[in-house]
Amino acid sequence: MANIPTLAAELRSAWAAQARANPVIALGLAGTSLALLCLVIASVYSAVSNGNQTNLGYAFIGGTAGFVTTSLGALLAVALTSISTRTQDSMLGFAAGMMLAASAFSLILPGLAAAETIFGNAPAAALTVVIGLGLGVLLMLGLDYFTPHEHESTGPCGPDCVRLNRVWLFVLAIALHNIPEGMAIGVSFAHGDMTVGLPLTSAIAIQDIPEGLAVALALRAIGQSMLRSVLIAAASGLMEPIGALLGIGISSGFAIAYPVSLGLAAGAMIFVVSHEVIPETHRNGHQTPATVGLMVGFAVMMFLDTALG
Repeated sequence: MANIPTLAAELRSAWAAQARANPVIALGLAGTSLALLCLVIASVYSAVSNGNQTNLGYAFIGGTAGFVTTSLGALLAVALTSISTRTQDSMLGFAAGMMLAASAFSLILPGLAAAETIFGNAPAAALTVVIGLGLGVLLMLGLDYFTPHEHESTGPCGPDCVRLNRVWLFVLAIALHNIPEGMAIGVSFAHGDMTVGLPLTSAIAIQDIPEGLAVALALRAIGQSMLRSVLIAAASGLMEPIGALLGIGISSGFAIAYPVSLGLAAGAMIFVVSHEVIPETHRNGHQTPATVGLMVGFAVMMFLDTALG
C-alpha cells in the first residue's frame, strides 16, 4: 500500500527521469504550462483592472461547483460503505456520456458559431475549431506522457508507473481529467453567456458526483481510512476551479481565441473520455451497462443543454 509521502516521492523521481530521457517533450510541456500560467495571471489582472470581474467570477464559481459536487460524491462514500463495480462502471459511463455531449453541444457548436461570426464563412470557422481540438489533444498527450496511469489494453503508462498501485493510478487519472473539465467551464463563461455556461457547468457538476464517490470507495478498498479517502477524493476536484481560471485566461485575449479555446477544451475532454474514462468502465467486463450509462448521460446532457439554453 502506498502512502501519500511515498507516492509523492515516487512521482517526483519518475517525472525527473522522464524529463531527462525526453528533454524536448519536457521543455515543450514546461513552456506551454508557463505560457498558460502567464496568460491566466495576465487575464485575471486585466479583468480586475478593467472592472470586468463578472465573467471571471462566473468561471471561478462554476469551477468551484465542480469541486463541491466532487466533495459531495466523496461524502456519499461515508453512507455507502460499498458499491458494486458494475454500478461504479455504469455511473462512470453516465459521466462519460455527459462529457461527450457537453463537448459537442456546449463547446464545439458554440465555437463554430463564434468563429463563423468572425470569419463570415463556414470552412474557416470549422478550421479554427479543428485547430483548437488539435491543441487540446496535444496538451493532454503531454500530460498523459508525464502522468502515471493505467489502461486495460496496454497496462501501465507514463513514468515508472508500474510501481504505483492501480487505485492510485485511477485517482491520478481522475485528477488529470478534472483539468479540461474546469477549462471547459472557464471558456464557457468567457463571454458571460449563461446559455453556454450554465448547461455545461450543470453537466460537469452532476457527473463529478459519481467520480468523487468512485475515488473515495477505491481508496477505501486499499485500506485508506474513511477520512483520508474522503479528503483525497475531494481534493481531486480542486483541479476544476484552477482549470476554470486557465480556461477563461486562454479565451479572454483576441476574439479568435474564444472559438479556439472552445475547441481546445472540447478536444481535451474528448481525449480523456476515450483515453481514460471509457477504458476504465470496460476494465471489469461491464461494457454493456457502462455503454447504456453513457447513452443515458448523453441524452440527459442534451436535455439540459436544450432546457437551460
